[in-house]
Parts: sequence; C-alpha cells; structure tokens
Amino acid sequence: MNPAAQRFERVAPERVAEVLEALAGVLSEGQVKRDADTLDTYARDESDSGVYRPDAVLLPETTAQVSAIFKACQAHGVPFTPCGARSGKSGGSLPLKGGMAVSLERMNRIRSICREDLTAVVEPGVVTGDLMKAVEAQGLFYPPDPNSWEFCTLGGNVAENAGGPRALKYGVTRDYVIGLEWVMPDGEVLRVGRRTIKGVAGYDLVGLFVGSEGTLGVATEITVQLIPLPRQVMTALVVFPSVLDAARGVSAVLAAGILPRCLELIDEVAVQAIVNRGSFQFPPGAGAALIAEVDGNTPEGVLAELQLLGAICDEHGATQTLVAQDESQREKLWAARRVISPALRALKPAKISEDIVVPRSKIPEIIERLKKMGAELGLTVATYGHAGDGNLHANILYDGPAQRPLVDEALRRMLVLTVELGGTITGEHGVGHAKREYLALEQAPALLELQRRLKAFFDPSGLLNPEKIFPAPKR
Repeated sequence: MNPAAQRFERVAPERVAEVLEALAGVLSEGQVKRDADTLDTYARDESDSGVYRPDAVLLPETTAQVSAIFKACQAHGVPFTPCGARSGKSGGSLPLKGGMAVSLERMNRIRSICREDLTAVVEPGVVTGDLMKAVEAQGLFYPPDPNSWEFCTLGGNVAENAGGPRALKYGVTRDYVIGLEWVMPDGEVLRVGRRTIKGVAGYDLVGLFVGSEGTLGVATEITVQLIPLPRQVMTALVVFPSVLDAARGVSAVLAAGILPRCLELIDEVAVQAIVNRGSFQFPPGAGAALIAEVDGNTPEGVLAELQLLGAICDEHGATQTLVAQDESQREKLWAARRVISPALRALKPAKISEDIVVPRSKIPEIIERLKKMGAELGLTVATYGHAGDGNLHANILYDGPAQRPLVDEALRRMLVLTVELGGTITGEHGVGHAKREYLALEQAPALLELQRRLKAFFDPSGLLNPEKIFPAPKR
C-alpha cells in the first residue's frame, strides 16, 4: 500500500481558529506561523508518505507553552502533531488530519553536563551532533549516532528510539535515556525516570515513552547517561568481491566473538553510487565493502582487534583491508557512508528506503533473496546499513510513478520475507504512517489491541498524532 495515496478527514477551520484564539495570550505572534511556505515546509518529512499540510505551525519555547497548546487542542477537538527536524523516514511527524504542527525546535538548550555523575540534561530541540561534540569536549561520550546526527534532534531520537552505526556495540537511544520531563496528551506535565544510573522504582515509563513515536506525549526535557570517551578509535575499509562475501564476513566476525563498535555494509549498487557522486574512490574490483571501526583505551589492543577482524574477513573472501591513518581519512570513510542515500537517488528518478532487521545469521540469505526479488520485478535493490546488528537499509530504485505498483509489491514481499526469517519490519525508522498497515505481519491481533488500549488510555480523544503506528481498524 502506498501511504502517499491515503487521505484523511481534516479538522474544521473554525475549530483551528478557536485554538489560536485560546492561545493568543500564551504564544507570541512569532510563535504562530500560517504562511504558505511554512505550512508547506512542515507538510513533509524524509519519507515517501505524502504531503499533509497543517493548519498552523506552533513553536513553543517552554514546557508551560507546550502544555497550554495540548490543553487548548483537546478543549476544541483539534488534532495536534509533535515534530522537530522532520528528518524521520516513516511519516511519524506528518499532520495527517491537519490541525496543529507543534514544533519543539526552539527548545534547544543543553541545560547541563555533569562529569561526576556522567549525565547530561537537554531540551528536545538540541541537535544530536551538538550534544555529541559538547560532551566529547569534556572527555565524555554519547554513543547513539543516527546518520542524520548533523541535523536530527534529541526529541526526535527519543520519539523514534533512534539507533545508528554504533548501536552494534553501544545500543540505541533507549539505553541512554534515564529521565524525562513529559507532557501528556491532556497537557499534564510529569517527571518520569530518575537522575541516577540505576533505579527500578515503579513501572519503566521511560522505556515506554522512548520509541512511542509522538503518540503518548512529548519530552520537553531529556536526561541521558554518558560514558567515558574511548581513548583510541581505528577505522578500516574492508573490500570484498561481492555483497554476499561481505555478508558472510560479518557473520564470521561476530561468531568469532569480536564486537566492533561499527560494522557497516555497502553493497555493489551503493558502491557505484558513491563512486558516481565522486565522494570516495574504492579500489578496483570492489563489489562490496565493510566499514569496520573498533575502539578501546590502548593503541595496541585496538590494533590487535582490527587485525583479527581483517584476518577473519580475508578468510571469507576480502581482497583488501585499508586502515585509516588519521582523523581525516576516518572522516572520508564515514562521509562516504553518510552520502549513500542521496547518492542512490542519482541512479534512478525515484527511491524508497526501508529499514528491516533480521537475525545476524540471516543477513546473507535476505540479501540474496532481495536481490533475486528485484531481478524478478525489474527493480534495482540496494542493500546497505548496520549489518553488525542485522539492521539493513534496503532501498528500491525505480523509474517513476508507472512502476509504483511493482514497488508496492516489492515492499510487501520484503517485509513478509523479513518476518519469515525471524526479523522485524523496522529497526530504527519507526512504524509511523508509512508502515502501519504492515505491523500486523509481525504482531498478533491481541498484541495490537493491547497497544491500541494503551494509546486510548493515554489519549482518549485520539487527537495526539492521529492515524500512526497501528493499522486502520477493519470495518
């Protein structure tokens, strides 16, 4: 099903006017945007989920203002959808029914970094990369690193439970968030979690809220735990003749008990896209590659681990292992990885990006079967991503709208295959609007109904970020 083709009933304009009138004494004129350019900007994200214009964009700067907005929307029956950098790939921040787009981008302060407690307190509009740089300047480390870290925000990372290349060794956003100031759908403000590293008092509401995709409320303050910054990091490009050789190399490295902090797969289509873009020059004959990165506290230990990884890859068909000699070379490797998605867009007029996860032992099989599926349907399939934890970004490249029915069939087959292999339909992008009709592939009706009841408990009106995550009830 093409989510961009779905349409929903919009809220009546007079109700929107009532909300704005109620907020006249709460928000300044500059915090309410209704011009066409702004509405168009907030009508889309980085997904293929369509264009959905809000009736107004609200830009709160305090928790009290967020609470007031939520209360006013509830009082007048107007849907409201939280958003930030709009870098998501699942349509999770699209205002499907119109109403208010509530952007937290102006709440962008790093409130504190505590070296003694290994914690930081931030507002949701803080750019992830800014937090990384700020804590690293103090010898600390915030590991979650979505590839959009240069512009995505911590609030969005919390909503989607964002991961990234370093998730293989260090985990995802949920593993680092320990406390939240949380605005409930009715506007009530709660503090959940704690400021200590350990704590098991009561239900784990932080764990519930992180990854709830803006359907159970929003964070207006986020407390994260930090760890000491590793003293040594080494990065290598491991070249293979084919993507299946590279996938088998990944399985062998992990089976040997080596845990790199990153193990990123780049298939032959992605390699060619990078070369065409001029972003990086791979060695001749490169049919696929891995970016392997290890870290630790001694140069000798890190080098020994990287050498062992390289030897295992050699046994599984690697033709070269090129080790970055300095920070400039490291950055060139990672810059090549970060441009894969835009580089692929230059190969074909249209592209759909999916993020699937399979057990790591199934990586070679799913890659082989996805390539075969693409050939059967006449579509190009590019597979790259966080192979170390089984999270692959499978991209379908196609020529335009005439091929969209084939693309929809390819997506369906891909997700069915993923679940059949013991995997999940999304590893870090979320379900949002784009994948909600596929959630039933992996979750039983009773489980879906339990989650619907949870949503209804927190948001009885259904006005907060409506039509997300769960399949439309069958009539």
